[in-house]
Amino acid sequence: MNDNTMAGKQKFKIQPYRRLIQYGFFAVIMLIGVVFIIFVEQLAKGQTPVVSRPPGVEGFLPISALISLKYWLYTGIFNHIHPSALVILLVIIATAVLVKKGFCSWVCPFGLLSEYLSKIHVWIFQKPRRLPSWLDYPLRSIKYLLLFFFVWAIFAQMDVAALEKFIYSPYNRVADIKMYKFFADMSGITLRVILTLLLLSVLVRNFWCRYLCPYGALLGSLSWLSLFKIHRNKQTCIDCGKCTKVCPVNIKVHKAGTVFSDECHACLQCVDACPVKNTLYMSATTNKAKLPRFVMPVIIVLLFIGGTSLARVLGVWQNDITIEEYKAHMRNINSPVYHHAGGQAPDYKKEDYKIQN
Repeated sequence: MNDNTMAGKQKFKIQPYRRLIQYGFFAVIMLIGVVFIIFVEQLAKGQTPVVSRPPGVEGFLPISALISLKYWLYTGIFNHIHPSALVILLVIIATAVLVKKGFCSWVCPFGLLSEYLSKIHVWIFQKPRRLPSWLDYPLRSIKYLLLFFFVWAIFAQMDVAALEKFIYSPYNRVADIKMYKFFADMSGITLRVILTLLLLSVLVRNFWCRYLCPYGALLGSLSWLSLFKIHRNKQTCIDCGKCTKVCPVNIKVHKAGTVFSDECHACLQCVDACPVKNTLYMSATTNKAKLPRFVMPVIIVLLFIGGTSLARVLGVWQNDITIEEYKAHMRNINSPVYHHAGGQAPDYKKEDYKIQN
């Protein structure tokens, strides 16, 4: 290592700040969950909830969000059944177009959980274990097959009438409540599946995120268009391989000029690990429009704050379901019409979707 390289040694690390951002989003998500549980439990008792339903809970309704997205694109209507689901989806898409799969490593609670399960993996095996390429690549295709199925079912098979039938159906109107009940009254099979996924995520790092998450597949596909990517300055690189060693998704960063991989989470661990200043960096093009590491969390936070604030101003954040209607839904929620969208349910039109008291 020459004197110039030594002089260019970097000291600033972004990882502590990334962890703070992760904890911050996790705290917000937990608060949303607690408030929503109080809201649902009081509805179930026939009471008027003392708290308002938190719109952020719709972030866990990706299918409804995709259907709303197509409906919006085809009709120009931003439906008011689960509007924040679509808002959150659009914000997440924006993160992928700007900073790769930054949502996964800076915001997503499952990403945070995967990182802690990875720590258990390393504690058990002393160093990361990786699946061989002949097995890794076919398994990685599973999440893309799942994404293809959802995209095909929604964008190729559903016309506007079918979209509207789903959106304004009783099932979709309480999809968030049904989701909560699914986990609150968890079956033995569901519990075993969750425990199996947790075990697999300990044995194989990032098992859910790498092989099964359709959201990750969507963001991975969009990340090819990302404005900012990781770049490596070959002239100053000393080929120490530290960047590749710390990469949680096994990208060979030390061999890449530009990291195009659909698995890159933009966590910047590789940039922190590089011992030579300005050798690894995020930028729009090689050696141009470099993105300082401290700007990354600013982008992520501003996208979410800006996106949700704009939605509030435009009136597309809160849904338009009244408390009285929620009570009526709760009294009928075990009816077959709520078992799934469509099926044997009658056709519901936008003008007559409300359940009668």
